[in-house]
Amino acid sequence: MSRKLFSRHSIGGQLLPNRVVMAPMNRNRATDWQLAPRAITAKYYAQRASAGLIIAEGTPVSPQARGCARTPGIYSGAQVAGWRRVTKAVHHAGGRIYLQLWHVGRVGHCSLRADGSPPVGPTARGLHTDRVPILDGSEPVMVRCDQPRGLATEEVRLIVADFVQAARNAMAAGFDGVEIHAANGYLFDQFRCPYVNDRADEYGGTLSNRCRFLLETVRSVADAIGSARVGVRISPLGTAHEMQPDPDPLVTYGYLASCLKRLRIGHLHVYDQDGNWIHDPDGDLLPHLRACFSGTLILCGGFDRERAEAALRACRGDLIAFGKHFIANPDLVQRLRIGAPLAHWNSTTIYKGGAKGYIDYPALDEAAIAAA
Repeated sequence: MSRKLFSRHSIGGQLLPNRVVMAPMNRNRATDWQLAPRAITAKYYAQRASAGLIIAEGTPVSPQARGCARTPGIYSGAQVAGWRRVTKAVHHAGGRIYLQLWHVGRVGHCSLRADGSPPVGPTARGLHTDRVPILDGSEPVMVRCDQPRGLATEEVRLIVADFVQAARNAMAAGFDGVEIHAANGYLFDQFRCPYVNDRADEYGGTLSNRCRFLLETVRSVADAIGSARVGVRISPLGTAHEMQPDPDPLVTYGYLASCLKRLRIGHLHVYDQDGNWIHDPDGDLLPHLRACFSGTLILCGGFDRERAEAALRACRGDLIAFGKHFIANPDLVQRLRIGAPLAHWNSTTIYKGGAKGYIDYPALDEAAIAAA
């Protein structure tokens, strides 16, 4: 079998030792009041530093951007200090780490903000059944999303500035780069979607207008920290948070990929939420994205070692992101390398809080490695 998964690759001015990426996954372990990463977060990521690249969890760029309880932010001094401990631990363990910058848009609840303000979106069009975690005392509970407020034109431009400041904060915290979260039905995806975005200003209507918000943000962030350190995550055909698949994905995502190529960003991260179409050898969307974007292409969704090697051999992508497997396998790279069995995650502790199900998954012992 090819071992290209364990070959080197350059991204953002850094040489990665392998092509395994730890995908961004919310773990909801921040402090309740400062919403800053804790000491156990530094240990969690350091345990997984053998990944070629870690993309840390979706991180709100402002208080308005929040959509879940206990997600750490990147907009205060305490949060920057907390993340600095994380990056220092990862770098000390020999790893590389990006931060995913996040605004949830309409996916949220008034109680997640100190001022009780509602979530915001392209319009006041809300979600029907979607739920988000908020705190009820010390325990997270799932509640229906609140009705959002439509953003005014000038407010959209203010959010661009929030992302720029968040990117600068990430650099101050020691991250090697940032990834802008434009997937999974969150704010940028809501603006992209013609079923959600019915605005009449320059951020609504045509495809170029609906993508304008994301592209202005990417351009401004790239100007602030350097385009090579910037990536974007998209989820073509995704239906998370009550989204509908794009009516013309080849045109829409081909346009986005081409625009991002011209902005010379470091990577495009393509996520298949169902883990299906991205593996279809006869599908036309992934080859189209590959043709439109010449930078590093990260693929995510339903990968194991065999599928990862096949995608790399076929040049369908450059790096392969693994999500939940990294939860229960801090040494996932080593297990993939020697073909060791993978441990299974405990679904009840993914978002629970605390050390259990977070930093207590064991790595393979030396005897198991030697025997493999």
